[in-house]
Order: sequence, then C-alpha cells, then structure tokens
Amino acid sequence: MKIETIMENGVAVAVIEQGEKLVTSAQAALDMAMTVQYETGAHRIALPKKLVAEEFFILSSGMAGEILQKFINYHIKLAIWGDFSRYTSKPLHDFLYESNQGNDFFFVGTKEEALARLGQAR
Repeated sequence: MKIETIMENGVAVAVIEQGEKLVTSAQAALDMAMTVQYETGAHRIALPKKLVAEEFFILSSGMAGEILQKFINYHIKLAIWGDFSRYTSKPLHDFLYESNQGNDFFFVGTKEEALARLGQAR
C-alpha cells in the first residue's frame, strides 16, 4: 500500500490510489486505517472506489455500516471517489446522499472533490 500525504486546508489527508482492494471487510478497513495513522498520523483517508469491495455497496451485507461505525469510533474520516451512477438501489443512493451531508464520510466523483471535502470537514 502506497500512501501519499497531502495537506488540504491545513489538514493532513492520506491518499491511497494504487494496490489491491483494501476495504474487503470491517477488519481489513480498520487495519488499513490504523496503518495509515501509524505511518502518516493522518485521520482522514481518501481512496478510489476500485479499492473497495463491491460488497460494501450492497447495504444488506452490513459491511458499510460496520466499517463506518468503526471509523466513527476511531475518529477517522473517509472519502471514496469514483463513479457511483451504475448503482440503482434507492437505499444505497439515500445512504450516499446522507453520508455526503455529514462530516465523516463522503462519496464523490473525483480525487480533488475527496480532498476538498476532507479538508473542509469539521
């Protein structure tokens, strides 16, 4: 896993763009987040959708909820960028919309948007 730290609005954001899927389970996501914190000190992570298992986007699997709860417990903010338009599930669209209204999790189209959202989050 190659981690790049970018300062956005005075806040360190860890960006992971390459490698194998990192978010394949709640434990794998937490391991990734702890590695990022240990190596960079950053509590904000941006990564492309391609590094997230498709199961995450099937809300009935429970993976998304479990991961987001763990990240909230550890004060980790996450932005995932990519194309989410192929998903037709109304509950998933509602979940993505509601997440984007908050300050902890963002689902956006581009890396630049991910960095901006994480840099502005309280």
